[in-house]
Amino acid sequence: MPELQEPMPELRGAGVTLEPLAAGHEDRLRAIRETPEVAVRWGPLEDDFPLEDEPKSTRFAILVDGEVAGMIQFQEETEPDYRHAEVDLFLAPEHHGQGLGTDAMVTLTNHLLEERGHHRIVLSVDTDNEPAIRCYEKSGFRRVGVTRYSGRNYRTGEWADEFFMELVRLPL
Repeated sequence: MPELQEPMPELRGAGVTLEPLAAGHEDRLRAIRETPEVAVRWGPLEDDFPLEDEPKSTRFAILVDGEVAGMIQFQEETEPDYRHAEVDLFLAPEHHGQGLGTDAMVTLTNHLLEERGHHRIVLSVDTDNEPAIRCYEKSGFRRVGVTRYSGRNYRTGEWADEFFMELVRLPL
């Protein structure tokens, strides 16, 4: 018998609300994903995005003043000896540079650390994506190193280097 998952709670940050992804979010999220600023980092839009393309991800719509402004997601490794979470996000271009990505990331990572029992959260980011790197560093992530040719550069179609970053809070 499959394990039933508890529904995710709504999470509130200083200026964002993270609402569990549901029907009704998809049109706005698809439109955001197709903006040039987001598409260059997230690649071509999948037919079943955002509700079914990544079944192992837990996703939230990022709401600003009640409107969908982006998406944040996590995946969990639950093997006790390797337990950690991996995160990613995107915001609509009109919300860039306002601290909303940092707010969303801090809100989600606090939930993963405090409520879901993780002590380590990881992500990868293109080495040339300075705005995202600043957001992640302000959220508490630190660069661990460069992973060579680990992600597709959707502008060129070539493999590109990424920074591997982590946020670690040692268990008490």
